[in-house]
Amino acid sequence: MNKYNPKAIEKKWQKYWEKNKVYKKYNRPKKFYALDMFPYPSGAGLHVGHPKGYIATDVTARFKMLQGYSVLHPMGWDAFGLPAENYALKMKMHPRIAVDKNIAVFKKQLEMFGFTYDWDREVSTTDPGYYKWTQWIFLKLFEKGLAYESHEPVNWCPSCKTVLSNEDLEGNECERCGTVVEQRPMRQWVLKMTDYAERLLNDLDKEKLDWEAQIIEQQKNWIGRSEGIDIAYTIKGIDKTITVYTTRPDTNFGATFVVLAPDSNFVAENVDIFPNKEEVKKYIEATSKKTELDRISEGRKKTGVFTGLYAVNNLNGKKMPMYLSDFVLATVGTGAVVGVPGHDTRDFEFAKAMGIDIIRVVVGSDGDVSPIERAEQVQEEEGKMINSDFLNGLDIFDAKEKIKDYIEKKGFGKRKINYKMRDWVFSRQKYWGEPFPLVFCQHCADKIKSGQFKKGEFSQGELLNPGWIGMREKDLPLELPKVKSYETTGTGEGPLAGITKWVNTRCPKCGEKGRRETNTMPQWAGSSWYYLRYIDPKNKKALIDKKKEKDWMPVDLYVGGIEHATRHLLYARFWHKFLFDIKAVSTKEPFKKLIHVGLIQAEDGRKMSKRWGNVINPDDIISQFGADSIRLYEMFMGPFTQSISWSTAGVSGVRKFLEKVWRLQERVTSGKKYKANQKLQNLLHKTIKKVTEDIENFRFNTAVSSMMILVNEMDREEKLRAADYELLAVILSPFAPHMADELWSRLGHKKSIFLEKWPKWNPKLIRDEEIELVVQVNGKLRDRITVAADIAEAEAKTSALASERVQPFLTGKEIRKVIFVPGRLVNIVI
Repeated sequence: MNKYNPKAIEKKWQKYWEKNKVYKKYNRPKKFYALDMFPYPSGAGLHVGHPKGYIATDVTARFKMLQGYSVLHPMGWDAFGLPAENYALKMKMHPRIAVDKNIAVFKKQLEMFGFTYDWDREVSTTDPGYYKWTQWIFLKLFEKGLAYESHEPVNWCPSCKTVLSNEDLEGNECERCGTVVEQRPMRQWVLKMTDYAERLLNDLDKEKLDWEAQIIEQQKNWIGRSEGIDIAYTIKGIDKTITVYTTRPDTNFGATFVVLAPDSNFVAENVDIFPNKEEVKKYIEATSKKTELDRISEGRKKTGVFTGLYAVNNLNGKKMPMYLSDFVLATVGTGAVVGVPGHDTRDFEFAKAMGIDIIRVVVGSDGDVSPIERAEQVQEEEGKMINSDFLNGLDIFDAKEKIKDYIEKKGFGKRKINYKMRDWVFSRQKYWGEPFPLVFCQHCADKIKSGQFKKGEFSQGELLNPGWIGMREKDLPLELPKVKSYETTGTGEGPLAGITKWVNTRCPKCGEKGRRETNTMPQWAGSSWYYLRYIDPKNKKALIDKKKEKDWMPVDLYVGGIEHATRHLLYARFWHKFLFDIKAVSTKEPFKKLIHVGLIQAEDGRKMSKRWGNVINPDDIISQFGADSIRLYEMFMGPFTQSISWSTAGVSGVRKFLEKVWRLQERVTSGKKYKANQKLQNLLHKTIKKVTEDIENFRFNTAVSSMMILVNEMDREEKLRAADYELLAVILSPFAPHMADELWSRLGHKKSIFLEKWPKWNPKLIRDEEIELVVQVNGKLRDRITVAADIAEAEAKTSALASERVQPFLTGKEIRKVIFVPGRLVNIVI
């Protein structure tokens, strides 16, 4: 027998699978779509932590093939955006050259693992044939009025020199480069994602998604739905009102001040009428240098400035001083809050800092109604109303509804639903991204503003954004111009603004002079729909063929990083729901089952990084141990969703296991006279059952463990039936496909093992003839006895009472009852 040589075996079978198109059996009636979150091809290539998710989907894909499914398992590249552009700038090369080189490295590494990827369906977000349809989707959003131009303060990274959405931040830093971001008012395109907030929230439950609870919870929290009321307060001395959104109107009798966001529209429009306008302006300037996360961080000392104005509490006529404070955000609610310091810690801290009255209007379980002097006395729990006129004695929930009814009846407020999630800031001041398919035309802008146009002449988006005209679909894609210099200026305009030949064009609607949009789309644009392109990657006439889409959607299994729970996953769901609305897709949700992959840390317990010098290259591990060893090890090293440290010694252990499997072929006999070992048969069928169920439930580590137990048992046999060894090869094949196909071939089979059927276990053989029964006395373990698996209750009780180890605990005691739990235990109560 030849020694196990993974280098020779793995190359041999990778060529065979590709040549014979083993993975491209798409004509089977049952279909399964397994999807990985596609990588952005960085210059560093893969480290051993990256393939963990890819291995898991590959194990599942092979398992489903063996169960008779047509399996779609594609791969591509998320290659637009900041990571690629920053790398290219660092290496002083064009992003296109950098991306192509990096893709070649990534692809070569992935191919070493023997994945079931259909490379005929490979996509890249930077391919004009691909981003034609990214632009098409944007155009449809624009036409429906879901894209608008904004000039509000946004997150600006001074290092990357571009706008970032809230989802692109880690704390108050750019998640790509770590630079502290600033707030800058800047022109950008924004997608009205909040129009879909209710559906994005409700469908998490309504569509019965098989997602991990923590990811669903993260999305719910990010969307942040709240039910409240807008209350309008008159401002004393001037003919104006300030509207405040609150979810706790029940506490409004305890309101003692109003706080305005320094960057709110109300402040910008009225700053010159504030009696203390000079101090206010200084405070606005200071706030502009802080990020949102800086401003709202817990425990931060509250600051503010009095405007000199007072709002009037409509419930009791009391004057409430109006302040500016940076803990209030213009983008949340109405950009103003009413302060109830007796029942909100943040309001309490501000009131103490400014010397404002504190009134308690809810009494909790402690019954304390005394004035508040200390922070820990803030009453935020449930309770009954006090000091609140007609609300007194009601619990806070009844009071909340009664005061809403009262406010609406009196006409100074209206119920409202709000969301914490903001609209999607969609512009980037970078070169390496999808160009917007928009042209600004002054002639059309003037026409819209004058109202002199025909019905249907302009789309909703064109009317919402006067002058911006969508390109004609037949003119897509609008390709990025080829340039030598693509560095961002930092002026707020992207590098494309300097390419006048490209910028200056004709209006696609009227033919007059126009200029193109010079910002580009964010990295998230192309990744918001790529799963659809895999289904129909060569289609030049439509986003996707409707029949193919119905055949494959929704994605059956999606695996990737949990860090995308509130970014990519939310964006993709938003776009998919829009595509559903325009009948481009047939499902309301894109991903049926979603599982996150736990990180693999370095052997020192830290994140793998060049900075720490602890990166392990999978090429080296494959060269030393083989691809099947790393595949099996990464599935065996621990629960799939948990983070765990890498161990090269662990890979070595798995390699020894595979060598043991390899050596077992020496003992295989096809002789019909060889009688099956009953104990081995029972274990074999139990293992088939366990591996089947474990793969279905992503318990790969216990699946591998059960196969190790089986192989150890087989290793005790002098002879092995060929049929038993074949079953081992099949259940091992999703994890170690190269070895499995080689063993299958050596057993005399002409076709690949992946054209076989997944084995079914025999229910009769998985039942134990004997079991271990726990014997307890008053719930404490006293013995374990071996009995027949189908033992009757009376016999089980008799055996337990007769146990020598149990007898001493029964001597001189009264037995009150004996409890029998079939298959598990007998508990003697004395």
